Amino acid sequence: MPVVSGSSGRAIAEALAPLLGMQHVELITRRFPDGEGYVRVPSKSIESVRSEPVVLVSNTYPDSGVLETILLLEAIASVRAGDLSNYKNEEPQSLPDVGPGIFLAIPYFGYSRQDKRFSPGEAVSARVIGEMLARCCDGIAILDLHAPAILEDLSVPVEFVSAMPEIAARLSKEVDPDFILSPDKGAIDRATEVATIGGWDFSYLEKTRIDAHTIEHTPKDLDVNGKIVAIVDDMISTGGTICRASDALHRQGATEVHAACTHGLFTAGAISRLSNHVDGVHSTDSLPNPRAVVSSAPALARGLKNLMG
Repeated sequence: MPVVSGSSGRAIAEALAPLLGMQHVELITRRFPDGEGYVRVPSKSIESVRSEPVVLVSNTYPDSGVLETILLLEAIASVRAGDLSNYKNEEPQSLPDVGPGIFLAIPYFGYSRQDKRFSPGEAVSARVIGEMLARCCDGIAILDLHAPAILEDLSVPVEFVSAMPEIAARLSKEVDPDFILSPDKGAIDRATEVATIGGWDFSYLEKTRIDAHTIEHTPKDLDVNGKIVAIVDDMISTGGTICRASDALHRQGATEVHAACTHGLFTAGAISRLSNHVDGVHSTDSLPNPRAVVSSAPALARGLKNLMG
């Protein structure tokens, strides 16, 4: 059974394949001079892709990742349907349809922030992307989606998986925190899961507006003096919230503050900014980044095993 990948997700696919008892197969992806994408299932891999159910590991980020994922799914579907007709008239032109069996593993689901219509006239982007992908496969496993409810009734089964057990293992081994904090009420479930696994105390940070330009972050009912604290969230983008929270925790006597997340986007100089405010940053490899120290493959494997029975 093959685990296939294009230009994104290759390293994760290589780690995922042995966890599923499968073989990694790399598909062909490249760019034309004008920037348009090109994908192909290589001839040597056609039999493998047709022989058993296939797992595609691919991110829907950035925008080019959305299109590449759709094109890869369509190429795989054509091969499995036996539609091999081609301009060069290379044989065979057709083969029997082997039926369904295409599963998509998404380490980072792009457009997950736009999970509702905040203003009139907006597209609910997460739903749009989800529906496009569902038309091209037979099941989807998604790692730490920001708001899973938006994709719960797609036309194919969806497994929402969490990397929090692996995050907890990393913190236990490398940090040994006294407390786990959620940066806000929206991330409480993830941070609570980490705290429960590690047997650590838990709280969340409350935001208090001091004036028009200043927000104070304080832990709710928690004394951090002399303690090691880990802030856990699903993603870190600019890192601004983490930096402000870390400064507040240090002012309240915390000896160390670490940040942990599943998705390390680290935009707008976030790595440099964080290095001046926190004692460590721990991310999964759902996106390539300099702080990717936790594998996302085990979590995706759990979801795929459920999908494939």
